[in-house]
Amino acid sequence: MSRPLRRVLAAIGIACILVALVVIWIARLTIPRDVYVSELGATGMPTARWFQAALVLIVIGGVAIGWVGRGIRSRPRILNLWSPSTTLFVSCAFFLVASQVTCTPGCPVPYGPLFTWPDFIHTTAAVIAFAAAVLTIVQCAFAVGHRALRVFSLVAGIAVAVIAGAGGLMSLLDWNAGFGSRLEFVATTIGLAWISVFGLVLALQRDQQIVGEDDEPVDLVLVPVDPPALGVGVHGDEVVVPLPDDEGALRT
Repeated sequence: MSRPLRRVLAAIGIACILVALVVIWIARLTIPRDVYVSELGATGMPTARWFQAALVLIVIGGVAIGWVGRGIRSRPRILNLWSPSTTLFVSCAFFLVASQVTCTPGCPVPYGPLFTWPDFIHTTAAVIAFAAAVLTIVQCAFAVGHRALRVFSLVAGIAVAVIAGAGGLMSLLDWNAGFGSRLEFVATTIGLAWISVFGLVLALQRDQQIVGEDDEPVDLVLVPVDPPALGVGVHGDEVVVPLPDDEGALRT
């Protein structure tokens, strides 16, 4: 992929992600009570269409940035089974499902008497999408090259996993759910900000191959060899190499 095309795709992806983040927060601020992110798109909510559009923008932006970053690979073997871009594509696919199958009012946890198929499909898709996004961040935290991206990804991955996990447990246990919803919005913001930074790094990436600490380029050094010192006879342009089990010699 040419550098101009890479920059254009990365710019489109970054713009989509940032617009989606702004739309989500504007939608959140229009609701006078604490709600989880998914509830913004629940049936009957005034923010449903805006939230649906924001998720579609996240899908478009994530696919664009993931396509640009297809060459990024992780160093650990278990994380290198597939590229971070592949994981990001999986995340985007499930976000697309979540955008099209919205939850019912209140977005109840889909088990027991409150079970509904839309809630089950939406919640499952959203959880898988978020988990895949976190895995993408973790893969980039151990990526070859891009030290700054690795550090930022490590911090962001830990933060998103811990904050989103805490918010999700509060929702599941129906304990202090209001504070849990705020945690979820913080985790969502960090995750979307990370994708934007990832796109920016890819846009500024040079055309040369990415190298890491164990792959740093080194200068080639020519070491002079003195044939007589090595016990190798020299005659004109030929090097005579004595063989241990042969009275003859090999000429090169």
